[in-house]
Amino acid sequence: MQNRNKVRLFSIWREWKGLVIFLLLMVCFRSAIADWNVVPSGSMKPTIVEGDRIFVNKLAYDLKVPFSRISLARWNDPARGDVVVFYSPADGERLVKRVIGLPGDTIALRDNRLWINGEALEYALPDPAVGEASPNHVYLIENLSAEAHPVLIGMRYRSSLRSFGPVTVPPGRYFVLGDNRDNSADSRVFGFVDRELIVGRTRLVVLSLNVDNYYLPRSDRFFYRLP
Repeated sequence: MQNRNKVRLFSIWREWKGLVIFLLLMVCFRSAIADWNVVPSGSMKPTIVEGDRIFVNKLAYDLKVPFSRISLARWNDPARGDVVVFYSPADGERLVKRVIGLPGDTIALRDNRLWINGEALEYALPDPAVGEASPNHVYLIENLSAEAHPVLIGMRYRSSLRSFGPVTVPPGRYFVLGDNRDNSADSRVFGFVDRELIVGRTRLVVLSLNVDNYYLPRSDRFFYRLP
């Protein structure tokens, strides 16, 4: 009876081993190399909107042991302006925000205008394709890095966090903000983000579903490159 069970188990393994190995490799791939992240909130509007599925490059900065935060090799560090996926220092939830301050930087926010190392950033009105201003909000282009990006500033709802700092970013940590400045829980709330909590970088929306319209596809956001 025991031999018969062993033969049966071996037969099942032979039949399904290809699928099992494939699934294990896929899980390891998503853990250490690349993954995608569903965006449930509007804290990164207008860059990323609710229902976007963003591609996460986990090899952008280093190679980690699968299913851990242990780095095997490091070849880069997050740059100012990078959109990164990380684990929140507050509760471990996976979030997506933009890197604003690097280790050693002094960051301040004065009425939603960023100051980095004592210098104020430049802002401009956006292309109409980004979005039209309303009584509730206005869109601006923020020149944070070599590639400028849009930000959303509330007009009717004025967050108490629109003025913040100055603070100096400690070694090995980063200051992150959402592009939706008056509606984002970010480093103004949970503090600096440790380097080891950063999962990877995103530069691409793979696909997008409109959560306000029966989850219909937004074809204009398929393979949309993030600024």
